[in-house]
Amino acid sequence: MTTSANSPADTDALHFGASMALPASRTAEQARLMEELGFEYMGAGEHFMRGRPPGPTHAALPLLAVAAGATQRMRVVTSVTLAPFYHPLMLARMTATLDIASGGRLTLGVGVGGEFPMEYENAGLDIRRRGRRTDECLDALRRLWTEDSVTFQGRHYTLDEAAINPKPEQQPHPPIWVAGRRDAAMRRAVRYGNGWLPYFYSPERYRDSVTRIAAFAEEENRDISNFQWAFFPYITLAPTEEQAARTAAAALGNQYLYGGEFINIVRRYCLLGTPRMCIERLQEYIDAGARYIIFSIAAPREDRRRHLEVIAKDIVPHFRGR
Repeated sequence: MTTSANSPADTDALHFGASMALPASRTAEQARLMEELGFEYMGAGEHFMRGRPPGPTHAALPLLAVAAGATQRMRVVTSVTLAPFYHPLMLARMTATLDIASGGRLTLGVGVGGEFPMEYENAGLDIRRRGRRTDECLDALRRLWTEDSVTFQGRHYTLDEAAINPKPEQQPHPPIWVAGRRDAAMRRAVRYGNGWLPYFYSPERYRDSVTRIAAFAEEENRDISNFQWAFFPYITLAPTEEQAARTAAAALGNQYLYGGEFINIVRRYCLLGTPRMCIERLQEYIDAGARYIIFSIAAPREDRRRHLEVIAKDIVPHFRGR
């Protein structure tokens, strides 16, 4: 069995990855490229219906299965899986299979979504209960990964002597990174997770989340000495911050439902400009406590491969040599 990444490790080490940048039909190509470039993680997120009519989206686990099959060393991370859409028995079986097939390289990032209510409506789910569904799913999931017989009675899920066989490759189980932005997600990370994966955060808010999670862990009597502090920054490379901000706003504006001037949100939360400018901004997040950086490229499709190469050759080496 493979020891999982939630085992004791150098908690100050930095790790770098990137999410899907090329089309789904080129998943294997991107995975091989990223492994050659030295990335440690490849991520994929998901929605089931992003808007009406829906924008293009895919399911994360099948994409990452293709990526794992095309590589030897690089880990795969769901960034993120929408947990409320999955029955825990189905999610346990699917993730255990991927973990075994990949040789113990899966990290499960989970979130509750909510940006697109129509995907909940069409799946017959109450969007107001997505947090409670996720908590129950994660509770049952961890037990299914590790116990031989699980009887579980929750508000949304019921299990009667349920089990999966075989169990995941990683022991005790694949790491769970909980995504989100608010206190409820932080408490979920403490109770059910091995890591924290926020998005659209300033360095100041990231630092505050580290403090708040530590306080919640103390309340729960949870040891988080090996907690994995991840971050999901959007990045746009351009000769100037202004040009990068406008490109990022155009790329992200149809993905998130925020009021106000979206370009100001982009400036506050994204890595923008030249590699040097992005390095300086990313250092602020690292100083705030982030250790696992999963870049998400906010750029036109034809420019995303260049972004992957520049990140790997001009940004990551700065931190490797620190």
